[in-house]
Amino acid sequence: MTGEETVARRLDGKVVGASIREALGPRIAAFSGATGRPPGLGIVLAGNDGGSEIYVRNKVKACDELGMLADLRRFSETASVDEVLDCVRRFNEADEIDGILVQSPLPSGMGRDAERRVFGAIDPDKDVDGFHAVNVGRLVQREPGLAPCTPSGIVEMLDQYEIPIEGRQAVVIGRSDIVGKPMAMLLLHRSATVTICHSRTVDLPEVAAVADILVAAIGRPGFVNRDFVKPGATVIDVGTTYVSDRDKVVALFGADSPRLEVLERRGRTVVGDVHPEVEEIAGALTPVPGGVGPLTISMLLSNTVRAAELRRARSDVGER
Repeated sequence: MTGEETVARRLDGKVVGASIREALGPRIAAFSGATGRPPGLGIVLAGNDGGSEIYVRNKVKACDELGMLADLRRFSETASVDEVLDCVRRFNEADEIDGILVQSPLPSGMGRDAERRVFGAIDPDKDVDGFHAVNVGRLVQREPGLAPCTPSGIVEMLDQYEIPIEGRQAVVIGRSDIVGKPMAMLLLHRSATVTICHSRTVDLPEVAAVADILVAAIGRPGFVNRDFVKPGATVIDVGTTYVSDRDKVVALFGADSPRLEVLERRGRTVVGDVHPEVEEIAGALTPVPGGVGPLTISMLLSNTVRAAELRRARSDVGER
């Protein structure tokens, strides 16, 4: 790094996530006081996936800390998709459940279309992941509804760090239904000029390098290098790929990187889509880990509270 180069400002997801949770406190208290119960999240966990176990444990703990109800229903690796669908239907009908989360992935034995069937069976008003086609339509039309957690958290991060969106050029690399497409839509709603890139995009680095806000969500470790980045741009790294190849870690971070100690201790280290060299050219950057990741659970809690508030509002209108 030369004397003229600077290091990008770190956008800390843990700080933003904590701020989101703090702001939920008064809303949860108000809802509980008005209804006599806390907002409730129904969680479905099927199979023995280790990562899913950790994610669900953290979600239950976060609900407990905020005084929310977390109703966890577990199913074995050999459970049928019909058993999970029956659980989802019961959550749909339960007055004390405002949000429903089905932890992905479902066991392979449930069939290739299991997730499509299960996610499609969730009441859109309780779909806190924002994946249901009804909520996708609501997002496109800017109607009240539930948007996917990761893109919503990114917008919240940009706002909390006072990074302008309106009138800016935004490029999203990745076109998934979970991140890429809803991310582009949320930025468009905030009056950014948005380009979506993907594996077939011609001259991808040149297209990306016009962005004032660059979001990388493709799952390819270190793919986005300095050629993709406009000097001073805000770079949001959504990638979380576990790398166990020591040579790959050294190539990305150097032979003296603390990542090697993590690799030795855990057998793997998490790597984002953005190459470490981007830190020398970007104006602001989310680290991996510690950037976008901590926002997801906070936005899940936020969506659950929002779902509870929207359901109460609709109920109040129906009683008039």
